[in-house]
Amino acid sequence: MSEKKRFGMSDDEVAALPLHYRDDLFANRVALVSGAGQGIGKAIAFHYARLGAALVICGRNAERLEAAAASLRSRFGAEVRSHAMTIREPEQVQAMLDDTWQHFGRLDVQVNNAGGQFPQEAIDFSVKGWNAVIDTNLNGTWYMMQSAARHWRDAGQEGAIVNIIANYHRGIPGVAHTCAARAAVAYLSKTVAVEWAPYRIRINCVAPGAIASEGMNQYPAHDQDRYHETSPMFRLGDAGDIADACIYLSAPAAKFVTGEVISVDGGQQQWGETWVATMPEYFQR
Repeated sequence: MSEKKRFGMSDDEVAALPLHYRDDLFANRVALVSGAGQGIGKAIAFHYARLGAALVICGRNAERLEAAAASLRSRFGAEVRSHAMTIREPEQVQAMLDDTWQHFGRLDVQVNNAGGQFPQEAIDFSVKGWNAVIDTNLNGTWYMMQSAARHWRDAGQEGAIVNIIANYHRGIPGVAHTCAARAAVAYLSKTVAVEWAPYRIRINCVAPGAIASEGMNQYPAHDQDRYHETSPMFRLGDAGDIADACIYLSAPAAKFVTGEVISVDGGQQQWGETWVATMPEYFQR
């Protein structure tokens, strides 16, 4: 029987990820990263801090979030505002965005990374389970986007939103709820990219493939053993791959890019392997 792996990186490993941009790219800028207490979200926050940004980070686990904030301050000298909250509650989202403008007087980048799902056959979803994933991954992301956009509009400031979604393009058997929510976020982003262009707000998405982050730890060992097979590169990506894509989409280099989805998946879409949970025996023939 396979031994279950433990995915994720220490703060030292995250801080040592290669950096492909000039050190002061986000100096005097403010970036908000949700779900920044661990995994991909923490790597994204570390990248922005290394590039000179002040940070607003949020997440549901206060202990992990404070540890991430302390690391950002001590390693990079970053100014960090930390909010233990849930994006499911629009009032909490509004309070965080209000605090951001009151403290910094601006926001330049919002990265909507917070979300969650669990592997299960769709036929067995409970109403509660379905609603929990939709509420977080779709509604929560929308509350974040709309609140930031309203602040930018009212302040006459430009801004960039990057939504971390999923590789939904061929469907994702085993997590149909998150596939539905993430595809909705992609097309929501394409729609408001047009509506909000007059406000100088750009919205793009990053669709990760199989990434060796803490999110992998919820899956059984026999599934973990085969995730490297989900792309023709036969390896997992790392959190730095996603952080780099976020930096590009929110930097001046992408000033003429909006309404796009960038897949960072090692070619998974072309390869066609999409099962997240174990493929049923019926299909293994």
